[in-house]
Amino acid sequence: MSEILPVAAAQPRLVSFDVDANVRAHADVVRTAGARVVVFPEMSLTGYEFEAPPLDPDDSRLAPLVAACAGAGAIALAGAPVGGHIAMLAVDGSGARVAYRKQYLGDAEPYTPGPAPAVLTVDGWRLGLAICKDTGVAAHAADTVALGVDAYVAGVLEDSADVPAGRAERIASEHRVWVVIASYAGSTGGGYEYAAGGSGVWAPGGGVVARAGARPGDFVRATLTRR
Repeated sequence: MSEILPVAAAQPRLVSFDVDANVRAHADVVRTAGARVVVFPEMSLTGYEFEAPPLDPDDSRLAPLVAACAGAGAIALAGAPVGGHIAMLAVDGSGARVAYRKQYLGDAEPYTPGPAPAVLTVDGWRLGLAICKDTGVAAHAADTVALGVDAYVAGVLEDSADVPAGRAERIASEHRVWVVIASYAGSTGGGYEYAAGGSGVWAPGGGVVARAGARPGDFVRATLTRR
């Protein structure tokens, strides 16, 4: 069990419907971030486009990201529509798999809610997973933290950076866990002409450890430590 966990929250420049370009952008971050876990925004592999075809975790287009994770010894948490859900994929050097399915959908999202909270264990660290609206539902954080997590990790899309920041501070303060949120920056689909960025890491208690600005292509890195 490791006493530290280097993480990064990334907001790469993404292209709607272009999985190949988005995979390359993800792989570039993984290679440069120097992190064990790299978190990406909601539906980051396809763009936030409801018409995007579902992505199979075995899709060969993910190969460059798998290779980057293998080379960096990293795990990428990336978003995509998978099997009727908005999913978070865990990608490492061995391939990709669905780690979590979004439970609390936005009103316009034509998907099926996920069945339950989920935890991903990395080097002995238990990461509770979330996607966008999940972070604003108090019951989601409570139910996830009840599984015994060290950190609450989310990919989101917001047009105000204050929204994920406020949610992160609340969760970190109320539940005394680390919070890592990766947020879109720039323009995207789904009616969002502007995405606010502001990806970041918050310490147990709610203090900001690292925070990106609004620029697409930025990422922040932090090292989580045991409480």
